[in-house]
Amino acid sequence: MKLTVQVKLLPTPGQAAALEATLRACNEAATWASRVAFEKDVKRNFALREHTYNQVKERWNLGAQAAQHVIKKTCDAYATLKANLRAGNLGRPGSNRYLRATEKPITFRSQGAQPYDDRMLSWQMAERRVSVWTVAGRIKDVAFTATPEQLATLALYRRGESDLLLRDGIWFLLATCEVPEAPPNTDPHDFLGIDLGIVNIATTSDGEIMAGRGLNRIRNRERTLRTKLQKKNTPSAKRRLKKRRRKEARRAKDINHKIAKHVVAEAERTGRGIALEDLTGIRERVRLRRPQRATHSSWAFAQLGQFIVYKARRAGVPVVHVDPAYTSRTCAECGHIDKANRVSQAWFACRSCGFVDHADRNSSRNIRARAWELWRRGAPSTAPAPPPRQRDGAGRERSTTASGARCAGPAL
Repeated sequence: MKLTVQVKLLPTPGQAAALEATLRACNEAATWASRVAFEKDVKRNFALREHTYNQVKERWNLGAQAAQHVIKKTCDAYATLKANLRAGNLGRPGSNRYLRATEKPITFRSQGAQPYDDRMLSWQMAERRVSVWTVAGRIKDVAFTATPEQLATLALYRRGESDLLLRDGIWFLLATCEVPEAPPNTDPHDFLGIDLGIVNIATTSDGEIMAGRGLNRIRNRERTLRTKLQKKNTPSAKRRLKKRRRKEARRAKDINHKIAKHVVAEAERTGRGIALEDLTGIRERVRLRRPQRATHSSWAFAQLGQFIVYKARRAGVPVVHVDPAYTSRTCAECGHIDKANRVSQAWFACRSCGFVDHADRNSSRNIRARAWELWRRGAPSTAPAPPPRQRDGAGRERSTTASGARCAGPAL
């Protein structure tokens, strides 16, 4: 399976200037190629090369490989846009959002990611150095740093392209690795049900609750601070906003990685599969009061589900997605379904048999039972391979699900 390893580059000021000039040239060329693709309605890789390849090389002083990657990046961006339009992620046809996305060509940020293949980028793992092509010539001995686990993964499994990325003044390389999967467990003796939520991020059918109250308090505090800074709208307030951007997302991602790692390790240790809810489209199905919308929209349930899935595939643990309908209203003991069974957010009390339990644990037991029933009927593991990475209009890497929805790809 394909995973992405992110390493941090440590270039000198001169090297950083050459790298920044390279990103700027490549993204300017991609924006121009995008305009040609839009005007001529040619959005396939080899067809677009006929119209843009020579001009991209000569006008922006790019090498042959760089020019080809620029054109391919442009075509990938239009493929991602098409998938999102088809999936309805940009609104209905004719809506303002839909028209904004389709009535003008895609543009790329000056610091958008640029793909490199092995002809343009070489790794010296022992010295922790890379040699990178730039518009100013090839730069050698660019230092990088990574964790021991990342270095081992790079040395053993790195295959294919690596993306050069500048994020908040820090340089990164995103390297693609082909990591082998463990043999799948085709005979689990049970399933570990996982109920995903906002107050409690994940609750297992074993009764383990991974609460999200601390994360929610931090989100509320950050949201209040952002509101105050946006109202001030001073240069110092803007600097603080820029400094704090992505901080909450990084924290949530780190928590999701830890939860997913723990869940998969427990399932692997006990020889069980993992049962998850299929929450596709939940944001469109649920109607919320205004104070709840921001909290619900910041709920990274899809990211947590993807982390569990790809870690489970790597460990050989089967994953089954079940229909979440009425799992919070169904008694895990007698099967009685009643809206009144859910006494509060935290507690479940069956009106038929009197069974009392934590509400999320009761739901996770129902999820486990549904997954076990599906598995006994012969349903296969529904853990797909990580979706292929594509680039959006800003030159950022995105993964595309089967429905075309964009989401963060797995990374080590």
